[in-house]
Amino acid sequence: MALIVQKYGGTSVASLEKIQQVARKVCKTHSEGNDIVVVVSAMSGETDRLIGLAQKLSKSPSEREMDMLMSSGERVSAALLAITLNELGTAAQSFTGRQIGMITDAVHMKARIQRITGEKLKEALTDHNVCVVAGFQGIDEKTGNVTTLGRGGSDTSAVAIAVAVKADLCEIYTDVGGVYTTDPKVVPNARKIDIISFDEMLEMASLGAKVLQVRSVEFGKKYNMPIRVKSTFEEGKGTLVTAEQKEMESVVVSAVAFARDQAKITLVGVPDKPGIAARIFNAVAEATINVDMIIQNTSAGGLTDLSFTIPKAELLKTKGLLSDTVSKVGAKKLQTDENIGKVSIIGVGMKSHSGVAAKAFSALAEGGINIMMISTSEIKVSCVVSNDELDKAVKILHDSFDLGKPVKKQ
Repeated sequence: MALIVQKYGGTSVASLEKIQQVARKVCKTHSEGNDIVVVVSAMSGETDRLIGLAQKLSKSPSEREMDMLMSSGERVSAALLAITLNELGTAAQSFTGRQIGMITDAVHMKARIQRITGEKLKEALTDHNVCVVAGFQGIDEKTGNVTTLGRGGSDTSAVAIAVAVKADLCEIYTDVGGVYTTDPKVVPNARKIDIISFDEMLEMASLGAKVLQVRSVEFGKKYNMPIRVKSTFEEGKGTLVTAEQKEMESVVVSAVAFARDQAKITLVGVPDKPGIAARIFNAVAEATINVDMIIQNTSAGGLTDLSFTIPKAELLKTKGLLSDTVSKVGAKKLQTDENIGKVSIIGVGMKSHSGVAAKAFSALAEGGINIMMISTSEIKVSCVVSNDELDKAVKILHDSFDLGKPVKKQ
């Protein structure tokens, strides 16, 4: 049959009853002759609980110790699921990131996977055991320290493991039925997408859609590992994330993504000289802060304004980093705006259709929504708008491109 990697998120293993439900699904797939590796997240709310405990003891706990603490949640889930599977008569073993050889770099709390040795997994699979792996975690080979992969890191663990063991498919089980044209909580008539390209999913994940972690999609695309997003609690085929296919270009816009957790920083009166931008963004890059949109105004009198967006959670850190840089480069002042959101339209069909951006801008203008910043690529158009108008902007764009209607088959 097949070798399948299944990942179950925190809501899927939130209680003993849900762990038993997951175990029954795993047993069914295993009984059909498939070999299975299961990757689990911590029980819903557990990671936040652990972070809260640490913060009661320290305002700035060591990142090394935070990784040691947070990695325990996934280990609990893995052991409980393995116990349940064995109780149901399906031989299973649980493994930590260290035990499967999940080697990462040394960046705590957002480490990147370098390789997976996977020897113990391969041995267990040879005996037709179900392997249950604690997601989200690895080990720094040089120091032996436990590392974690950042929020949503179990997705990345699952896809990376699927690549390492040469699986036929990676299934991501969650509390939604698949990938939707936008968040159904904001637009009730949002439609589930049956199949989507890696590039589209990558844009959606990076632009605010929380169904898959960005790095998990990057792994899938790099190694052409198909990913199917499905619901743990409902039957259905979910959404297949795969390589781009010719017929995908017939759909001009596939989805509307959005993000609320954004902030804008503007350096006012920056000298318009070579090397100034490099000095500013090098300081931000060294702190591993992700910069999204960047806009520099036309120079006037040798000075210009430079604006860029970052995750809101990084705002205080970024302001602290730039406080000295602002004066050193001769800028007049630094301004911030936390009341912004980002809305984006995404679709591989944009590569072969013109006028998509103009249609989006016109729709937002007719809705009375002001656009503060714009960023584009071959397959996406993103706009920064007031956070207060973000939901309205999402609905306008979703309706403008008829995303609530079933896709007509060619």
